[in-house]
Amino acid sequence: MTHDTTQSIREQHSSLAAVLRSLTMMIAHGPADEPDRFFDVMRAMLFYIDEFPERLHHPRESNVLFPRVLKVAPQLMNVIEALEHDHLAGEQRVRDLQHLLLAWELLGESRRQAFEQAAAQYVRFYLDHMRVEETEVLPLAKQLLSPEDWAQLNAAFDADPDPLTTVNRQPIYDRLFSRIVLAAPSPVGVGPAFGRA
Repeated sequence: MTHDTTQSIREQHSSLAAVLRSLTMMIAHGPADEPDRFFDVMRAMLFYIDEFPERLHHPRESNVLFPRVLKVAPQLMNVIEALEHDHLAGEQRVRDLQHLLLAWELLGESRRQAFEQAAAQYVRFYLDHMRVEETEVLPLAKQLLSPEDWAQLNAAFDADPDPLTTVNRQPIYDRLFSRIVLAAPSPVGVGPAFGRA
C-alpha cells in the first residue's frame, strides 16, 4: 500500500521551504537597483504562502489528517495541539508580514528592519513547524492508519495541488507560478540573482 498523502505533504513542505529560503536570501541581498522586481517577487511569495499553505494545506491537516492520527496515537495530543496553535496563528503572521513588506516598499528604509526581523522569526517558526509534522506525526500516521484512512487522506490532499509544482498545476495559478519561478532567483526560481543592496 502506498501513502500518497505523506509524499504529497513532504513535497508541499519542500516547495514551501524553498520559498522561505529564497525569501531569506532575497532579504539578505535587498532590492539593490531593482526595487520593482524585488518587491513584486516578495509580494508574490507571501501571497503564495497565504493562498496555499495557510488556506488549503493547513486546513486539510487540521480537518482530515490530525483527527485520524489522534484516534490511533493519542500520545500525540500535545504535539498536535501545538501544531494546531501554529495553524491558527499562521494566517495572521503572514498577513502581518505582507503589511510590513508594504510599509518597507512604500515608506522606505526606516521600515526595513521591522520586516527583516519579523520575516526571520516567521521562517524559523515555519521550518520548525514542518519539521515537527514530518518527524513526529507522519511516521506514526504511516505506521498506524488504515487503508480507508489513507484513501480519504489521498483524496483530500489531491484536491488542490501546490501552485508551484509543474505537475497538475491549476491554470488559475499560472501568473503566480510565473511571477515566482521566472522572476525569483534560485533555489525557488530561475530568475537572475539580485544585485547587492
